[in-house]
Amino acid sequence: MLVLFIIQDISILFNLIIILLMLFNTYVFQVGLVAVLLERFRAALMLSALYLTFSIILHSWLMNLRWMNTNRFVWTDGLQVLFLVQRAASVLYYYFYKRTTEYLGDPRLYEDSPWLRELFSRVRQ
Repeated sequence: MLVLFIIQDISILFNLIIILLMLFNTYVFQVGLVAVLLERFRAALMLSALYLTFSIILHSWLMNLRWMNTNRFVWTDGLQVLFLVQRAASVLYYYFYKRTTEYLGDPRLYEDSPWLRELFSRVRQ
């Protein structure tokens, strides 16, 4: 169980790193409009960090309770609340992750375009 929890947490962390790498490869980032990217992807980045945090806390708590008492199944009220919060965050996490990856496939983010020039001129003023 410990190995599976570690693999899951590392996978979530790698997903966050992949999103950041994809953001760094955009033309918008290379031009210097980092604030525009952060504004558009703030929800996805925040939910990824929140989901990773909830998952690590839940896995640590579960392993701590089960490690101390391996003969019976321990399920406290606080653990149940954390489990529900983590599962609710997972639904939002997967939705925003999917939406972010689809939006990062937009070719306008990787080439010069009129909307980007307009945005760049607004930022410079």
